[in-house]
Amino acid sequence: MSESKDTATELKLHGTDTGSADVQIARLTERITQLTDHMGRNKKDLSSRRGLLRLVARRRKLLDYLARTQQDRYAKVIESLGLRR
Repeated sequence: MSESKDTATELKLHGTDTGSADVQIARLTERITQLTDHMGRNKKDLSSRRGLLRLVARRRKLLDYLARTQQDRYAKVIESLGLRR
């Protein structure tokens, strides 16, 4: 969990940044990782599956926004979080 906090910290645009798309994507990625592990252990937990799909969709929308508006920040986020695109 501390790994994503470090990633979120390195993606901050300024010291008190908590709401930029970069930081939101890092935090969503951490939560998605946790839920993916949970789903591996609890295959029949459909409400958690629905929540996981919502988080993935929200992250995708934020990534699309960054790709449209700030190519350099998008590339940095993809590289630092190890996401494929």
